[in-house]
Amino acid sequence: MGPLHGDVTVRGSKNAVTKHMVAAVLGNSPSTVRNCPHIGDIEITAAMLRALGCQVDVDADGGIVHVEPNHIETGRVPVSYGGLNRIPVLLVGPLLHRMGEVFVPLVGGDRIGPRPLDFHMASLEAMGAEVQVTPEGLEAKALGLHGARIRLPFPSVGATETVLLTAVLAEGRTVVENSAIEPEVIELALFLQRMGARIELRPDRRFVIEGVERLEGAEHHLDGDRIEAFSYLVAGLVTRGRVRVHGCAQGRLVTAISTLHRMGARFEITDDWLAVSADSLRPAVVQTDTHPGFMTDWQSPLVVLFTQCQGMSVLHETVYEDRFPYVRALQTMGAEVELFDSCLGGSNCRFHETTAMHSAVVRGPSLLQGAEITVPDIRGGFGYVIAAAAAKGPSLLHDVHHLERGYHRPLEAFAQLGLHISREGPTAPS
Repeated sequence: MGPLHGDVTVRGSKNAVTKHMVAAVLGNSPSTVRNCPHIGDIEITAAMLRALGCQVDVDADGGIVHVEPNHIETGRVPVSYGGLNRIPVLLVGPLLHRMGEVFVPLVGGDRIGPRPLDFHMASLEAMGAEVQVTPEGLEAKALGLHGARIRLPFPSVGATETVLLTAVLAEGRTVVENSAIEPEVIELALFLQRMGARIELRPDRRFVIEGVERLEGAEHHLDGDRIEAFSYLVAGLVTRGRVRVHGCAQGRLVTAISTLHRMGARFEITDDWLAVSADSLRPAVVQTDTHPGFMTDWQSPLVVLFTQCQGMSVLHETVYEDRFPYVRALQTMGAEVELFDSCLGGSNCRFHETTAMHSAVVRGPSLLQGAEITVPDIRGGFGYVIAAAAAKGPSLLHDVHHLERGYHRPLEAFAQLGLHISREGPTAPS
């Protein structure tokens, strides 16, 4: 369809804003989060908090979310919010501090493999909660929560956030080892610190939290979404264009930048924006990993980019065991992609000798053809739009609400970059 050119400004991280909304529940006064994206997950989380008794005001155009937590009346999140996103389980700790008894429905989110609650439950139990899983969700109660020494079997972002959100008001000291240190986790810790929490990040992935008696509300301006920034940069490369991305600092994209550099891309980087271009791109071998490794949420745009490189590339996914449901549609569009259950292109990961198809081999360049596609999840959906932008002929994408749940007004942004895109049927809820 032609090269994509132009400017995109990304707002705050989708993976951070809803966690800040949960953190606001811990305060004795209102909190305000700024630079928020206009995404479906904010409204889902806001409705969840309102069901508990919070007052939540969302200014989608201004990018502001305001949470007043002092009118919480219940510790039960309605079952109707089950399966919509991953937020309910993060509410357990904050609601235990407020109500003593909690029910949250089972988590949802993208279909990218199992998201077991074991790490969350074990951490909550170590801090004094009684927890059980029912057919509908998770029930927990506690007379009081205390500090504990916790070692996570895997540096899970969600489990680390559960510990942070619970330990800040627990009595005594909590040490969490092998924790996630993604920028969004650090940003949550800093927000909690603004609220009055005593949190320290030690070497070797250790958080040390000294519980305090009370927290106050705080204000925070979210840092730019590194997933969205990388995705738009790659959209320019895939279509042999050039997209200039504003709103996301270079420091949040270090691993992504170095990966694209190795493939032959040229960067322009200032304090205000980043842009990337290339005459041709070399193949690469990339392994996803926890931070500071190559982010798992970057892999679907990268696989689409591999289809336009000269030669054979490999993507080894080590974080989620079912992250490739989007590949079938790329194959329909003409991409040469094969999936394997072996650990290709890196050391053996935790999916070694399982049946999980977690390595992709991509041969390029491929002449992609437009197709009718059903979007499986947020990140795969963005990859489809990039592939459709590079394809010959029109494409029809179904279930674009997945895309709009995780990206700030993506259809408008692509239209501004020169992609002819129109919606058929009803508008997805915001």
